[in-house]
Amino acid sequence: MEIFDWDKLEPGARRAALFRPGGLAAPSIEAAVDEIMADVAQNGDAAIIKYTRKFDAPDFETLRVSLSDCEAAWNGLPSKQQAALKTAKANVEMFHAAQMPKSIETETMPGVICRREPRALKSVGLYVPGGTAPLVSTAVMLAVPAKVAGCAKRVLVTPPAKDGKINPAILAAAYLCEVTDVFACGGAQAIAALTYGTESIPRCDKIFGPGNAYVAAAKSKAVQIPGGPAIDLPAGPSEAMVVADASSNPVFVASDLLSQAEHDTLAQVICVGSDKETMDKIIDEVFRQLKTLPREEIAREAIHNSRMIISDGLKDAGNIIEAYAPEHVILQNADADALAETITNAGSVFIGPWTPESVGDYASGTNHTLPTFGAARNYSGVTLESYFKYVSLQRLTEDGLRLLGPTVETLAEMEGLDAHKRAVSFRLEVLND
Repeated sequence: MEIFDWDKLEPGARRAALFRPGGLAAPSIEAAVDEIMADVAQNGDAAIIKYTRKFDAPDFETLRVSLSDCEAAWNGLPSKQQAALKTAKANVEMFHAAQMPKSIETETMPGVICRREPRALKSVGLYVPGGTAPLVSTAVMLAVPAKVAGCAKRVLVTPPAKDGKINPAILAAAYLCEVTDVFACGGAQAIAALTYGTESIPRCDKIFGPGNAYVAAAKSKAVQIPGGPAIDLPAGPSEAMVVADASSNPVFVASDLLSQAEHDTLAQVICVGSDKETMDKIIDEVFRQLKTLPREEIAREAIHNSRMIISDGLKDAGNIIEAYAPEHVILQNADADALAETITNAGSVFIGPWTPESVGDYASGTNHTLPTFGAARNYSGVTLESYFKYVSLQRLTEDGLRLLGPTVETLAEMEGLDAHKRAVSFRLEVLND
């Protein structure tokens, strides 16, 4: 893990120290995704099955998974796992229910009443990764807010294993969180199915969920299609930035770094520390823990994309966070509360030594679907509002139109749009007769 001294770096070198790994927008990925999406648009289920056999399960046959199979998977879970999922669901439900948007109404002028009403999306596609790790937690994070918001159609898609079946834990979570439809398909082909609709898989108004480079590329293409779906946010490989100083426990810091590194070989973790002695202790601990990690190969490759940055001072640490705009920020420094108040560019912030990033990934209640690759500069993570759109409504009384009408007529004249002006003028003539 390379160590950089922030104070000694020129601006260009500082940008290089915060450079993210490549591999997300390779021309080969773009071309493959274009081909898959065009094929699914034209051939529907047949294309989905073809790609699922190619990438996931050679003998795959059935896309839809029955809800009775999901219930059976739930009943087959050990009680300890059922209890853990119930706790996670309850916390996520509570935190998101507190975000329920409200209607607003104001009278901008006498007789001019304007309102804004939240409307839940009718159909949402929920992408749950299931490749190297079946992300049961993502099923909870996406399905629970969709249910709380009142989305009528909640369609979960996830890739099957080589035997053609979905991991039972994902099916169990789908049952607990009351999704309406479950399909065994993943990758760009699943995003294409949710975008265009097929004989089996319904077209959805918005697509949620993280995924690999192919999924991320498919989502970015889907949102550009005229009349196509919206997406939650740009979400690629996981990343985390940990801030540490001499007061930090190296075991805690290393475990937080590795908890993100084990996600994906393209994941990136960065530690911002106060001095080289602290950094050396953390590096030693990272490699000590790495040796016993079941996903060692994945984590070890991700560590090659990682950085250690020495920054002596709270202000510099804050500037580094703002410049990098990480998906996760874990503050294990002595002044964690003060630093947290300055952060604007981050998906989710974890404050203090007893707040590992894992709690947010699984069960604290906040959502773990977060912007990556610097998108935290202008995107929030998934919230309850992500499942809503807003409709504006207005009503004018006769006196309201008399008062506001002349202003509208003048503005329409300025733009040279006579029909706009007449729509007001004709009404004013009637009122003034």
